[in-house]
Amino acid sequence: MKKSYDVGDDAGDLCIACTGKDVEFVAATANCALVDVKLFHPPFNHSEVLIETSTPADHIKVSSFDKPLAFSSFSSFHVFDRAIHEPAETIKRALSRALDHFRLIAGRVVVGDDDGDLCIACTGEGVEFVAATASCALVDVKLFDPPFAALLKDLAVEYPEASCRVADPLLLMQVTEFSCGAFVLGVTWTPVVADGTGIALLLRAVGELARGFDQPSVPPVTCADQLLPDLPPLAAAIEQTIVGQLKPKDYAYLDITVPMSAIDRIKAELGNELGAPCTVFEAVTAVMWQCRSRVIMPDDDPDNPAPLVFAADARRAVGAAEGYYSNCVTTQVIAPPPTIREVVEGDIKDVVKLIRSSKEQIPATFAGEGEEGVPLLPCVEDTLFGYSALFVTSWRNLGFEATDFGGGTPARVMCHPGPESLPACVACLPRRGKGGANVLSRFLKEEHGGAFLAELAKFT
Repeated sequence: MKKSYDVGDDAGDLCIACTGKDVEFVAATANCALVDVKLFHPPFNHSEVLIETSTPADHIKVSSFDKPLAFSSFSSFHVFDRAIHEPAETIKRALSRALDHFRLIAGRVVVGDDDGDLCIACTGEGVEFVAATASCALVDVKLFDPPFAALLKDLAVEYPEASCRVADPLLLMQVTEFSCGAFVLGVTWTPVVADGTGIALLLRAVGELARGFDQPSVPPVTCADQLLPDLPPLAAAIEQTIVGQLKPKDYAYLDITVPMSAIDRIKAELGNELGAPCTVFEAVTAVMWQCRSRVIMPDDDPDNPAPLVFAADARRAVGAAEGYYSNCVTTQVIAPPPTIREVVEGDIKDVVKLIRSSKEQIPATFAGEGEEGVPLLPCVEDTLFGYSALFVTSWRNLGFEATDFGGGTPARVMCHPGPESLPACVACLPRRGKGGANVLSRFLKEEHGGAFLAELAKFT
């Protein structure tokens, strides 16, 4: 694999040089059987393909949204139960064409010598691609039935130690084809180059090119094309703390479905009280927050704060253009946080109203309002990152649900819920025909899992 390291001449800023040199593509086959629900790690036969591009060389200074989580990584898993012809080869060809439009993704991160600032060098070195086959059907690996967390690690390429390094590819992709013709697409990326919406835009483009489009229907836009306001200091401080200071916790893995009947009932009860209809995210998050609080509320101190922290797409708040695929996610905290008792004993409508109120404050955070407590004090950290807190990310309407390489949209989209250092869940993951909102979580100690599911059942 060709590598280049580029640093800004004047300020030493980290950039990506869009040289258009080539793209790295790896195809592999596994020479073993898939037994039960475990994919083994046999020796793979790899074939490398370097795909030349013609983009000019340049360096792109990343935005403040890209920096706090720059070298962390996220993975998504897209389960397609309808066969297409040679899925790995089809996706590989379309991806190579899509990277001509999403040129930052084919580049590399570089760090400035003087100030340590980050840039993306548009070198065209490309992404890592692995094609794998399994000698069993999709139904045999039970990806639609929990538990499946351990299996996911075999369905995607991951960075060493779950962290992207300078000169690593910014995107890793694996296609695993099953004997029935179904396939799973595993995508791993670093937030320095894109967020979930950005990766969904890339996959949309790959799907369109695979289906015969001449070019993506939505032209990609990056931080090089549009200057955004700075990420609010509190959001940046929270994200930096998550990455740099917290240790992983051994929380139980739960695959949850909040029934659509419960969501519809909450929305109906609220009616027009919010001014605009209650969203699925608001209803699902309120249910998760209240059920969890009922389980973990300490008898001796029910007035402990119960912070709710959630990731929010800031594109609308900052006026990002359609097609903007660079990172544009902020972190929002309900402030002041209610006590656990207030969340437990409050009407579910009041819990939803807390969430809606915090969402409505997001535009003000980009105007410099409501940024007290930066940097985070130790006492604030203990509360904000403790067991009484809940971190929520929603994958609803990111665009993953519309990915189509020619055989239709995915039957299910999954992820690794995280971060692992916090009580966290990913809500509203696309899933066909389940009749509710899917939530993957790691936010409870093992002994609290059963009680939580019992509380959730009360909403059905």
